[in-house]
Amino acid sequence: MTIDEDSVRVHVNLQIRTTTLTAVVANAKKAAGPDPDGYYRVDTADVLSELISRFLGQADFESYVEAPDNYRFLKNTPTRPSPI
Repeated sequence: MTIDEDSVRVHVNLQIRTTTLTAVVANAKKAAGPDPDGYYRVDTADVLSELISRFLGQADFESYVEAPDNYRFLKNTPTRPSPI
């Protein structure tokens, strides 16, 4: 994903499968490899963030969020006041 000037980093809570997280950790460790002491110095949270960002860019998330039908789940969600 290309990061441009019109982007912002957001921190969100996501629900993913444990198998997905296990795969991210295993593949990140394989790609980074151990240091001379045998430790893996890779921040898997940053790796997961980058993977999701790249996936959203490739999957055209921007068009997905523009479609009103993708917000139907909110009709069954209790209303909470906006913090803004």
